Amino acid sequence: MTLRHMKIFLSVCENGTNTTKAAAALHMTQPAVSLAIKELEQYYGVVLFDRIGRRLKITEAGQQFREYAAHICQMFDTLEKGMRDWDTVGILRVGASITIGSQFLPSYVKAFTENHPGTQVRVIVAPYENLEKKLLNNELDFVLAEAVPHHMSLIAQPYMEDRLTIIAPADAGFSPWQPLSVERFAQQDFLLREPGSGTRDLFDQVTRQAGFSVTPIWESVSTTALVNAVVSGLGISVLPYRMVENALNSGMVIPIRAEGLDFIRHFHIIYHREKYLTGSARAFLELCRSYERDHPASEPSEYPTNP
Repeated sequence: MTLRHMKIFLSVCENGTNTTKAAAALHMTQPAVSLAIKELEQYYGVVLFDRIGRRLKITEAGQQFREYAAHICQMFDTLEKGMRDWDTVGILRVGASITIGSQFLPSYVKAFTENHPGTQVRVIVAPYENLEKKLLNNELDFVLAEAVPHHMSLIAQPYMEDRLTIIAPADAGFSPWQPLSVERFAQQDFLLREPGSGTRDLFDQVTRQAGFSVTPIWESVSTTALVNAVVSGLGISVLPYRMVENALNSGMVIPIRAEGLDFIRHFHIIYHREKYLTGSARAFLELCRSYERDHPASEPSEYPTNP
């Protein structure tokens, strides 16, 4: 049993347990992939995939083997990267949620590369579920996201507090920071981020704890689309303050609040518990932790605290 066997097995898992697709991804023949899986099963004396018709379905033993194989391959990849880049600063592979990637990460990367010009920062901005898969497959060194990991192998460290702001159309009859009762708030037309985003998860959590749920009339992965919909008078939205600051300052939308509801969350640094963080990775993460202190947001001093 070799590292090659484990990588073939993982490729089959990543390609929907389809050996033909795995073979294409690995530039191998399908029989060679099937033979490698058979050799693994014979070596360990277990069945990794059930054969149902012409389809493969991973077994419980296969799931266990997948965790071990992913960890071993990750450690090997880290070893390779560390040894091959020993005399250079290297490459950082950073993942970020859509909110952090669009609003904060450009500033983080700019500040970092000014002090570490020899380090290449490669970035993926995507929904958190996609980023978590890449972390587990060692395709990213760490992720910046609002979410809390679903997988036990991942560690999350909060590094910054963030607040969501309720915005309404400027001509909707509300006054700035007008408090709405929970009942009136729940009756509004809502324009919200898509399910699974950190912003939407926080909104759903807060409203659920308050005893109600919302069916939005708009859902979007784009904060800009939601702000424009609010400007057009289609409803209200709940979004990160920093991402609606310009619209608020221009008077295109106004801030309101809901009595007793606080939409506060933390941004997290997320990485694999077995991941070796290089010196450049640690420097980047330290910059993220200190960035808000060194570059404070210009949130309005009159931002109210709900009772």
